Amino acid sequence: MTGFRPKYITFDCYGTLTRFRMSDLTREIFADRVSKDDMEQFVKDFAAYRLDEVLGAWKPYKDVICNALRRTCKRWKVEYRDNEGMRYYEAVPTWGPHPDVPEPLSRIAKHIPLVILSNASNDQIHKNVALLGAPFHAVYTAEQAQAYKPRLQAFEYMLDQLGCGPEEILHVSSSLRYDLMSADDIGIRHTVFVNRGHGPSSSYYSYHEIKDIGGLPAIVGL
Repeated sequence: MTGFRPKYITFDCYGTLTRFRMSDLTREIFADRVSKDDMEQFVKDFAAYRLDEVLGAWKPYKDVICNALRRTCKRWKVEYRDNEGMRYYEAVPTWGPHPDVPEPLSRIAKHIPLVILSNASNDQIHKNVALLGAPFHAVYTAEQAQAYKPRLQAFEYMLDQLGCGPEEILHVSSSLRYDLMSADDIGIRHTVFVNRGHGPSSSYYSYHEIKDIGGLPAIVGL
């Protein structure tokens, strides 16, 4: 990636920039129904069902959460309560950034336009973006694309809106499964994996790895 100056730097938002507190909220909500010994597996299963829910045709994000939660509860034979899915949905816009995010983003934004591609609904994402502390050229959602990542349709939508090719951007994410694998499939060769410890890495994909966003300016020569 030496000497590469992208036309845009594109980002996943939740988990990569915004501290995604879905697991924290799950531990709080289900403390009365799932034991401490079982909780981490319950959290992992809920995450797996959320991924499964976004692989088909687009549906509202509140349905993604509620369906995944209902399926997780069924698997674990614990009570599912209708209002709890909406607790997650309504909490998402209140979550702020990882502490390492605002300063490096602000520094980069002075030189390279920043873009977000998020598995969010239109009524959620802008509150999260406002908390990131940096200006963004564009913010694209799964609702606009009518497809969630990791589907290629989401990335195609972003590239069409930006009017550029995959070779012109640098894509940054903390998730291989949602972002970097699909980015590679669609021809984005310049990628950065932010290793926040919530997803596996793989030597197969030729990304540059950093531990937080503080490492990003150096990658683009800033």
